[in-house]
Amino acid sequence: MALSRVCWARLAVWGSAVTPGHFVTRRLQLGRSGLAWGAPRSSKLHLSPKADVKNLMSYVVTKTKAINGKYHRFLGRHFPRFYVLYTIFMKGIISIPPFANYLVFLLMYLFPRQLLIRHFWTPKQQTDFLDIYHAFRKQSHPEIISYLEKVIPLISDAGLRWHLTDLCTKIQRGTHPAIHDILALRECFSNHPLGMNQLQALHVKALSRAMLLTSYLPPPLLRHRLKTHTTVIHQLDKALAKLGIGQLTAQEVKSACYLRGLNSTHIGEDRCRTWLGEWLQISCSLKAASYHL
Repeated sequence: MALSRVCWARLAVWGSAVTPGHFVTRRLQLGRSGLAWGAPRSSKLHLSPKADVKNLMSYVVTKTKAINGKYHRFLGRHFPRFYVLYTIFMKGIISIPPFANYLVFLLMYLFPRQLLIRHFWTPKQQTDFLDIYHAFRKQSHPEIISYLEKVIPLISDAGLRWHLTDLCTKIQRGTHPAIHDILALRECFSNHPLGMNQLQALHVKALSRAMLLTSYLPPPLLRHRLKTHTTVIHQLDKALAKLGIGQLTAQEVKSACYLRGLNSTHIGEDRCRTWLGEWLQISCSLKAASYHL
């Protein structure tokens, strides 16, 4: 009995000196430390965290460069005009850091056709660059004539079929069509099959390229943009007819001819005025709906 009392007394003293929470916490700490000491170490624990971060950053940079290169190639292939604006914008960002504007001047010197407007071109550059742009739109001319020949059988009127066949033949032979040859076909371009809303998508794309408009858009947007562009030119033709060609300078006449499809860089002023006068006769004789072609 005495021994049991002594044991209970000692238990009471220990219970007051060491709290259960402290005892449990100590056991957990010992258990964790023992587990850490006794657990097998994997090979990954030997790698430095800095090396892991460096490898990860290198992988991300490599993937980002690859994706960026594919993105640039995609824009350049499918949206060339937008890609030019995109590159100009990105090169404008280069000029933000201090003293980087000198690099922009260098880029303007190296790429004047892409980064400078026409007013900053030298006379030789104007001739060379306008020739380049005209070569772009000339590439679509055979395609447009081919589409016109394909729709000839779809024209119900025999006389219009003959006129359109004769016009295509003259153009392919390099003969400049007369004004009455073109005006005789205005009914064909107002309704089916050559009305703007009845044209095939490939035909609309070819016409867009001929007017130096991007052709990498959905057909509905291409039609809308082509209509808007040709309507603006038609309104300019009306205003120019009222003003008179004689009021224009030689440079204005050449610019007006170039906008309407004639490469006026190698043509004299008198011939340009004659051509522009014929154009205005045809344009002002057409309605806005039939002007698009």
